[in-house]
Amino acid sequence: MFPILVARPRLKPMSERPCSKVACNAAAIATLTYVYADSMAVLGPLSRTFEPHSYDLCAKHAERLSAPQGWQVIRHVVLDAS
Repeated sequence: MFPILVARPRLKPMSERPCSKVACNAAAIATLTYVYADSMAVLGPLSRTFEPHSYDLCAKHAERLSAPQGWQVIRHVVLDAS
């Protein structure tokens, strides 16, 4: 009897993930997550793995990010240690 092989989804490395915006093929550099209960949009460094409820954004779209009226935008920035 042959073993049953199950296909597992392959996680893309951070460097291969494209921007989530329609028609944008630029490389993602940030991850956007919405916290609906707090009316907050949180933009931080690109997450290590793809998250289905988040949006990966390129530099252009991360810079231009705006939130609905009454919402806060929180931008987490990684400081260079050198």
